[in-house]
Amino acid sequence: MPATATLSPVVQKLITGSNFGHLTTLMRDGSPQVTIVWVDLDGDRILINTAEGRQKPRNLRRDPRVALSIADQENPYASASIRGRVVEMTHEGADEHIDKLAKKYLGQDRYPFRQPGEQRLILVVQPEHVATNIRE
Repeated sequence: MPATATLSPVVQKLITGSNFGHLTTLMRDGSPQVTIVWVDLDGDRILINTAEGRQKPRNLRRDPRVALSIADQENPYASASIRGRVVEMTHEGADEHIDKLAKKYLGQDRYPFRQPGEQRLILVVQPEHVATNIRE
C-alpha cells in the first residue's frame, strides 16, 4: 500500500478556495487525460465531483492513479501538485455535493448544468505525494 501524504495548511487553503484543479487520469494505452475540475476537501482527502459516462470514471475504474495540480487564481505562481489514488467513488451525496461546489465556484445554490438523467459521482482522492512552492 502506498504511503499517504498530509496536506499542509497552505495546500488546504488552495483547495478550499475557489481555485480550479487540473486532474490527470490514465487512458487505457497509458496516455494522460487532463480535465479542469472543481475541488473540495474532506480532512486530508480531496473530493472531485463528476458524472457517470464521462472519461474520468471509466479511466479510474481501470487505474485509480491520479495527478492533480492546483494554482491560486490570484497568484498562479502559488501552486501545488498532488499525486495519489482514487480510493472511493460514490453516488451517495453527490447531487448535494455538486450544489455545494456550484455555490463555491459560481455563487449559485444549485448546479445549473445538470443534464436530464445525469448521475453524479464523488471521487475521493487519497494524496500520496504533495509538492508546493508556497512558503508555509
